[in-house]
Amino acid sequence: MLKLAVVGSRSAYGRLAGIAGGIAVGVCLLLLLWGGANGLSARDDRGAWLRVDGSLSASTPVAAGDPAAAGPATPAPLTADTVLMRTNPVEVFRDQLINRRDFAALSSATVKIPGIDHLPAPGQYYASPALQRLIESTPRDELGDRFGQFAGTIDDAALPGPDSLIVITGATETELRQSGRAFLVSDFTTNPYGGSAAAYSTVLSIGAIAVFFPVLLLISIATGLGAVQRRERFATLRLIGASPQVISRIAAVETAVPSLVGALLGVVLAAVLRPAAAQIPVNGTRMFEADLGAGWVAATAVVAVVVAASALVAAHRTARAGIGPLGVTRAVHEKTPTMWRIVPLLAGLGAMITAVVTIRVLEVRLPWLESPLLIGGFVLILVGIVVIGPWLTRLVSRIGLRQARSAAAVIAVSRIQRNPVATFRSVSGLVIAVFVVSVFAGASSIIQTTEAPPARPGLLQPTSLHATVGAGHTPARVSEAARQAKDLPGIRSATVGYGPAALSGRDAGPEIYLRAADAPGLGFEDIPATEAVAVDSSFLYFWTTQPLALTPAPAGTLDGLVPVVIVLDTDGTPEAMDRARTALNGSGITAIPATSPLDIKLQSATRLIQGLAVLAYLGMFVAIAIAGLSLAVATASAVLDRKRVLGLMRLMGMPVSVLRRIITREAAVPLLTVLLLSIGLGFLVAWLMVTGINDAYRVTWPAPDYFAALGLSLLLALGAVAATFSLIRGNTAMTVTRFE
Repeated sequence: MLKLAVVGSRSAYGRLAGIAGGIAVGVCLLLLLWGGANGLSARDDRGAWLRVDGSLSASTPVAAGDPAAAGPATPAPLTADTVLMRTNPVEVFRDQLINRRDFAALSSATVKIPGIDHLPAPGQYYASPALQRLIESTPRDELGDRFGQFAGTIDDAALPGPDSLIVITGATETELRQSGRAFLVSDFTTNPYGGSAAAYSTVLSIGAIAVFFPVLLLISIATGLGAVQRRERFATLRLIGASPQVISRIAAVETAVPSLVGALLGVVLAAVLRPAAAQIPVNGTRMFEADLGAGWVAATAVVAVVVAASALVAAHRTARAGIGPLGVTRAVHEKTPTMWRIVPLLAGLGAMITAVVTIRVLEVRLPWLESPLLIGGFVLILVGIVVIGPWLTRLVSRIGLRQARSAAAVIAVSRIQRNPVATFRSVSGLVIAVFVVSVFAGASSIIQTTEAPPARPGLLQPTSLHATVGAGHTPARVSEAARQAKDLPGIRSATVGYGPAALSGRDAGPEIYLRAADAPGLGFEDIPATEAVAVDSSFLYFWTTQPLALTPAPAGTLDGLVPVVIVLDTDGTPEAMDRARTALNGSGITAIPATSPLDIKLQSATRLIQGLAVLAYLGMFVAIAIAGLSLAVATASAVLDRKRVLGLMRLMGMPVSVLRRIITREAAVPLLTVLLLSIGLGFLVAWLMVTGINDAYRVTWPAPDYFAALGLSLLLALGAVAATFSLIRGNTAMTVTRFE
């Protein structure tokens, strides 16, 4: 039986090689995607301790007490089983965000900080390898002076990826308490997503399914190569006495052998391509190569499932075909698709709509119900598109048959009407790819990039930076820090703003007071002729888009006020901006790191959503590439399966150009039939998915990349069909067309 399966003619060897090649590509992609999904999870787990909001599994504010009670609050004491930690919202170098954590602890502290063996002393820091390389290659007054003296590197076990920019610095307890942003920490969380864990898992699951499905279609199409040739051989075997059971076993073995070879080759390809795949940056960093390893257990499982499924499907198809001794002489007619094929699609839409109604209308959050409805509904929609495609294709072919005016059109549309399932199967991969691309494009459109306000009088200038001053610092010390910063290259002015108390948030204090002589350095033009002026504190914030005016302040207003903010104006060069940022952050008087209006471009969307957008574009690329390959394989298979019919047409005098037009129409009709449906369903599903996860998000008009992806899909379709034109000429020659 094995000899019958693997020994044959040159065309049989080509068919077996085609099956093995398709399986190899599919298994390689499955393993890389599996490893990528596991790697993303492992990476997020390693970086869980960096979460700012709700990231601490055991933490308390540094001050305790009843705010309504008289007298000051009693500070929570620092003990051996706690450390004092301050999280900085923004630490920027050029256009890169740096995760910074400042710690203070007793010498007897037992708390273990991820990635380091010992707590840094005040003035020392531990850095990730990527950040330390950046520090060493940059002048210290632009970056290194922000952190102090290098004490060591952070271990990879606490880094999301090799490009992560993370720093752990040591500070005094007094400094952190005065900042008003410190916590007493006894342990670190292992939940990387906080309250959004279920939503994040749902998104990743839907994304993984969206990419896996085209891969499965590719494997299915590849195992069907040369189906007609196999039926001819099996009919010959039946003629010499082989039973249907023997034929089914031969078909299973014949498919299992190249599937096993292809699956093993796919495992090798995945291992070879793993280093290259690890270089793809996601959410600002590449992945460690080890993260992409699916493991031998997973690889063995994939190989076993693919080979077993391929063999079982081949045996089932052969048994269902009912091949007899004269099977080669009769056509295998398809069962006419009916309207019932719309049921899976409607069921999937119903499940996702139910989840959205539960969230938005009933205003009930049930993660145990929402995730299964969204994921299950998405799977049903994918299946529904493939199932309903042949029915829609047949409806369109009936209309097209009435409008056909050429021989190529009549022949192509007639075959589509007789075999809508087989015809649609060849383009199903591309149809699913268009749907997946539309889903990814719609989901990623929720990211709205906010540009910094333009340089206008009355607004904080884009080339300036500001930092709030911590409590307890004298005016003399703050003025000296401003003077030293102004002496640096590229710094044009240094302005100190005053107020009754230190700023603690966006609503802290209605006005900031400054000397009128310093107002031009902030971009103001209409300056009152007084010694001091005042401006609303919203002047410091990027969401202020309307210019503010200065108001005169009474003489002597600055007496008794405390410095609350320092604003440095630069010449706008990256070196000057980083130099100013380092001067402020390393001065020891700022409550939070210096920020610039330009930083809004780095924070216009959450890091999580930005990372998902990158994954979405990667998913688009993978889906389109798989779809193009699937269409090429399916179209080639259709030509090989019909070479006798096409050859007879050539014998009757039909030109090769007409045969090419027939093949092109057979691919174009089912594709165009379901194309608009796939696009519309893709954006509808994206809206349902995004709304089901967070109703604050809005799906907007897709980015130009989406239309480029659609154009690439159509080009791949044309290329895949054109690639089979040489097969038409070679397999329809007079010497090839014969009857045994």
